[in-house]
Amino acid sequence: MHHRADDKVVLKDSVSEPTIALVGNPNVGKSVIFSLLTGKYVTVSNYPGTTVEITKGTSSFDGGGHRVIDTPGANSLTPRSEDEKVTRDLLLSQNSTTIIQVADSKNLRRSLILTTQIAEMGIPMVLALNMADEAKSAGIHIDTKKLSERIGTPVVETIATEKRGINKLIASLAAAAASTLRVEQHPRLKVAREKIAGILPETPVSREAVASMILAGDHGLDKWLKTNCSEAEIGAIRAVVENAQTHFREPLAYVIGKRRLDYIDSLVADVVRIERKENTTWAKRVGDLSQHPIWGIPVLLFVLYLIYLFVGKFAAGTCVDFIESIVFGEYINPAVIWLVSKLPVPLIQDMLVGKFGLVTMGLTYAIAIVLPIVGFFFLAFGILEDTGYLPRLTIMANRIFKVMGMNGKAVLPMVLGLGCDTMATLTTRILDTKKERIIATFLLALAIPCSAQMGVILGMLGKIAMSAYMIFIVVIVLQMLVVGFLAGKLVPGQTSDFIIEIPPFRLPKISNVLLKTLARVEWFLKEAVPLFLLGTFVLFVADKIGILGALVKVAEPVVVKFLTLPPEAAVAFVMGFLRRDYGAAGLYRLQEAGLLDATQSIVSLVVITLFIPCIANFFVIIKEQGLRKAVAMTALIFPLAVLTGGIVNLILRAAHYKG
Repeated sequence: MHHRADDKVVLKDSVSEPTIALVGNPNVGKSVIFSLLTGKYVTVSNYPGTTVEITKGTSSFDGGGHRVIDTPGANSLTPRSEDEKVTRDLLLSQNSTTIIQVADSKNLRRSLILTTQIAEMGIPMVLALNMADEAKSAGIHIDTKKLSERIGTPVVETIATEKRGINKLIASLAAAAASTLRVEQHPRLKVAREKIAGILPETPVSREAVASMILAGDHGLDKWLKTNCSEAEIGAIRAVVENAQTHFREPLAYVIGKRRLDYIDSLVADVVRIERKENTTWAKRVGDLSQHPIWGIPVLLFVLYLIYLFVGKFAAGTCVDFIESIVFGEYINPAVIWLVSKLPVPLIQDMLVGKFGLVTMGLTYAIAIVLPIVGFFFLAFGILEDTGYLPRLTIMANRIFKVMGMNGKAVLPMVLGLGCDTMATLTTRILDTKKERIIATFLLALAIPCSAQMGVILGMLGKIAMSAYMIFIVVIVLQMLVVGFLAGKLVPGQTSDFIIEIPPFRLPKISNVLLKTLARVEWFLKEAVPLFLLGTFVLFVADKIGILGALVKVAEPVVVKFLTLPPEAAVAFVMGFLRRDYGAAGLYRLQEAGLLDATQSIVSLVVITLFIPCIANFFVIIKEQGLRKAVAMTALIFPLAVLTGGIVNLILRAAHYKG
């Protein structure tokens, strides 16, 4: 059985199938090695009770004799984030496991922190020193033979992106062994660890390792202790921990960690030789420039402009026009309409190809409109990932997002939201704490327009004046900052430390980018398309039973009296729940018909941008945060959007704004 990673950990697992677990710090190439070990037949699912994704597959090198798991990136097995908790839980709950620890050859010191913790567990392992070519280019030479002797396990150099060293890595699995590496802790802590280990029940891993985690303050084990130990035993364990703490001024986690680092430093000094290189490559210059506090801004603007051309113009324009107008408009939809016309039941005909038809609206929107935009955005995002630019972007954004109760990592979902809020909501999983994920999800639903909606917005503002652009941008950014600041104060929980490894800036490897893009497109087809169809069906039912028309009538007083917009705008807002760009397109048609003046255009666009999330995004918020939080967010967003629109309306009318 499994339990939530944030409250309990399971140290027993009925699964005895031989398992290879890939473990390592973030951005060390685990996923590339995973794909080389498993081939293409893999599954991606959330770890039970969490939003953290686990990728599983079957080994392709031994006739499928092993289950292979790609664990989330972890810097330590004494968890500080949900990713680290899930990795820790997986290792503690798996029987018959062999670990391949994937390390960044350029940063052996950081990787060996994990090695010492895995060694304590007593799980057989192999150490893969990945990106060996980059280490050598940087003048870093590792004596793999000496390192293997010191840690007592096979050590293999790999260059995963070029498939070099993979066969040797596979062959080394037969010699996998529990590491003999042991960090000599303070005598008082050794005694305390032995006392706690003597109280603990049997576990698949070493009880000394679990005892070390308890001493280091791992409260994720508290509920497991309550389940598996008596009150007297828990009291005895706590007494040992408290007694040990009285002998040290610093927290025990610090004392234990300091001993680890001191030992690792001596080990690294013994096996690593650094040859200083003074040559500065173009890649390093570009990388340094992209994270510079001043010059990084024009680099960011240039990157965003390229993404706009690639995704906003080519994907959302050329590709969508072709697929929607030609493929669906001239071939698929007419053929389906002809086939459906043969059905004897008019209601089923309407459900499939009518105003809210599953094919003519749901499937057309999902495949003809959203898929090209999201697919090309995945491609652009994959290129940014492979170059190493995204970690640099998070550094630049950290100061701003810290004000909103998050850290620089939150810029990634926000950037993705400019492509598709639905997909971006799912990527909030990369944030380390529950608080950060809630705030990011809320801000995505509130203030980030998707690329299709943004295109319509820019088209409307372009018909007014440059001042309209400035007003719109200032209102949206201010709203995001103010609401984010308040959310950061009101949402309970902690903000995670901003710790990020900066990989070297490099040219992307096209095969790797395409592989990741195809995997993400496959995910979109499985996860998002059903949501589009479900949302369309809900609208079809709402239209048939009259709820949709009633909603329009209920919205009219607020729209006409408070926002001073024409009654037809109410229809656009209601339709915006289906898709935000659909609602914006309705406003565009009203502007074309002369029913919206400059002030009304800005007000309506502010409201539709801050409006409740589209139905697909709403369902994804339910999936990620639960129904109660999704409803609460929507209930907050709707009045915020209307109130902001009303205030903007009053200010512009008081200023006699004419555009």
